[in-house]
Amino acid sequence: MINKGGRELPPFLSGPLGAAGRGASLGRMRHALYLVPFLYSSAVLAAPEDAISEARLRANVEKLVSFGTRHTLSSQTDPERGIGAARKWAEAEFRKSSAACGNCLEIVLPETVVSGDRVPVPTRLVNVVAIQRGTERPSEVVIVQAHIDSRVSDVLDATKDAPGANDDGSGTALVIEAARVLSKEKFPATIVYAALSGEEQGLLGGKLLADYAAQQGWTVKAVLNNDIVGGSTGSDGYRDDAHVRVLSEGPRADATDALRAQMRRYGGENDSPSRNISRWIAKLADKDDAGLAVRQIWRADRLGRGGDQLPFSDKGYPAIRFTVAVEDYEHQHQDLRTEGGVKFGDTVDEMDFPYLAKVTRLNVRALAKLARTPIPPVPVVKGAVQPSTDIAWQPVPGAARYVLWQRRTDAPMWETRVLETVGTKASLPGVRADDWLFGVSAVAADGDESPIASAVPGGQFGPLPKP
Repeated sequence: MINKGGRELPPFLSGPLGAAGRGASLGRMRHALYLVPFLYSSAVLAAPEDAISEARLRANVEKLVSFGTRHTLSSQTDPERGIGAARKWAEAEFRKSSAACGNCLEIVLPETVVSGDRVPVPTRLVNVVAIQRGTERPSEVVIVQAHIDSRVSDVLDATKDAPGANDDGSGTALVIEAARVLSKEKFPATIVYAALSGEEQGLLGGKLLADYAAQQGWTVKAVLNNDIVGGSTGSDGYRDDAHVRVLSEGPRADATDALRAQMRRYGGENDSPSRNISRWIAKLADKDDAGLAVRQIWRADRLGRGGDQLPFSDKGYPAIRFTVAVEDYEHQHQDLRTEGGVKFGDTVDEMDFPYLAKVTRLNVRALAKLARTPIPPVPVVKGAVQPSTDIAWQPVPGAARYVLWQRRTDAPMWETRVLETVGTKASLPGVRADDWLFGVSAVAADGDESPIASAVPGGQFGPLPKP
């Protein structure tokens, strides 16, 4: 489509608006709307997060520590020590939860052989994954994951004790507890629970699972990576047990040069799907008085560091990282020792299990809602050189209706719930698109609402089309 200045508009500004098309009057488009009252009352649903057991979380972390080291290069055959024993234990825990729900979990063990700077000899890499198939949309997937491997000061040292209580026994215990609790219920979409190997050797387990997701043809709606989620006191003694950090990428990792150019011109730098999941989780946390508040960190990971959410982002899958509000650097990636009166090492006694229970609570709450809600639609906005804005999207499976959102271009959070509709288009007379950002969420029949997909270049939840 060409605007009045003779320039071709990019697809996100010139996409089709259904049968109405470019020539339809704004009045006809307004008549196509079916407005739903904002005070929608959904059925009261059970809160699976209330079944989380702090005692189980502690016992699981202590069990993981008992393997001595879980280094990726440690023994895979010793029944009591090393990565192999730890993986077998995690698999057994998933199988216990599956047996309790009538074998509702499918256990798979994706594996590959890896080598590289941190893997000097070819090594078998195995992830432990439990799949809870959705009852209506089994290919629509939300993943909760953590890495089961641990390390000491020397990343290649596979023999010293590496307890890895917080990094990342905490996240692994969270995933196992989430599987125990959520497997008791059924959900329209699929939940995947994953204990990943090889994170400390270069995010290898995350890459293996991201590749596996692509091979399975999954539509990955969200990845919740939990890495170092069980402590509340930092190296300097500062304590914060009231917040959890959620990290998310801004510009998409899978963006092409052409898409980045569109983002510069039309917006989208702060509206990746991952960023919108972060916003959604922050609002979700605010509604739970028994949980934690979210401190959003608007970068893909901490400075100079990484986590297993990044291989998913690289493929275009929406992914975020949960991590503690304040880190304790003497008690991660350290040999067990005492120097100058300071104790080093990632041990159980440095953890805060009530805090870990609250992080687990937020994850379980988010997983349950994400597995109930439809995937967000892909909205298209048309508003160049006109004193009104038109938005349209294609229907998505499982959506009973949609919500149109609006916010200022300099606003951090979605501000205005404009309208609800069972249709797939809307017209906003007198609203000049230059000054606003728009997004659309999908609402399930029970009232659960998805994250918002922004009507910007690259705003869709899912990998970008290949150029």
